[in-house]
Amino acid sequence: MTTNWKRLGLTAASASALFLAACGDNGDTADNDEAVDTVVDGDEITLSYVSWDSEIASTHVVGEVLADMGYDVTTTALDNAIMWEAVASGDADAMVSAWLPNTHEAQFDEYSDRMEHLGTNLEGAVVGLVVPEYMDVNSIADLSDEAGQTITGIEPGAGVVNAAEDALNDYENLDGWNVQTSSSGAMVTELTQAYQNEEDIIVTGWSPHWKFSSYDLKYLEDPEGSFGDGDTIDTFVREGLSEDLPEAYALLDNFFWETDHMEEVMLEIQEGAEPEEAARNWVDNNQDIVSEWTDGIGE
Repeated sequence: MTTNWKRLGLTAASASALFLAACGDNGDTADNDEAVDTVVDGDEITLSYVSWDSEIASTHVVGEVLADMGYDVTTTALDNAIMWEAVASGDADAMVSAWLPNTHEAQFDEYSDRMEHLGTNLEGAVVGLVVPEYMDVNSIADLSDEAGQTITGIEPGAGVVNAAEDALNDYENLDGWNVQTSSSGAMVTELTQAYQNEEDIIVTGWSPHWKFSSYDLKYLEDPEGSFGDGDTIDTFVREGLSEDLPEAYALLDNFFWETDHMEEVMLEIQEGAEPEEAARNWVDNNQDIVSEWTDGIGE
């Protein structure tokens, strides 16, 4: 797919990040004769996403269904802000990765008026501070000197990181604490190592996520409300998609699944499957759900 950087209007650094991500994670998928009926013939569509385990799962599942419909699908992993900018500018066609109203509040305020909001694709998303169950603390307000007074975060600028930094101001007992930013993968690595050694660790966490299936974890209570009341995960598409790719638009508009569905895909990826393989397996094994997303398309 040819990328028009002038139309996208990104900085050179952002353009480089988009190019590298596209080269590194191309989600083109093969048709599956037992899946959805083909309704188009090779039309191109690009899905952008942020490299969180949850969004890797959802984007590749949608990508597999679109490929079954006959689309030439590219999935592109991007920095969070660039993901929003790509859809708003029309360089990417869609994303199913918007956490609202809290986690992506800043990006929504900046970009949403230049794209179409198709609504929620998953309910009950949660963000907050997460600790192993063996730690003798249940509330942010009870923290004192655990984990070296450090919260292990993910990428700088992520909504859950911003909320953790807000918590440092909201809670008097967190005076002197710090949020150590890294990446989603690095956070999970540190969590895994600490958990295996039964050491204190406090991380910025979110659900759905496979780590809650693999480890005995808990959210710390948040009496000051620094992390809000929870999120939904929503779908956004570029302006004009309904006219340009009406069948894809209809699929994206219908896409909705449950937390346990997403976690099935995430856990399979964590256990070693490639995202495309895990998504393909889920689509093949859940044709009843997929048929609800594709009902009436192409008729």
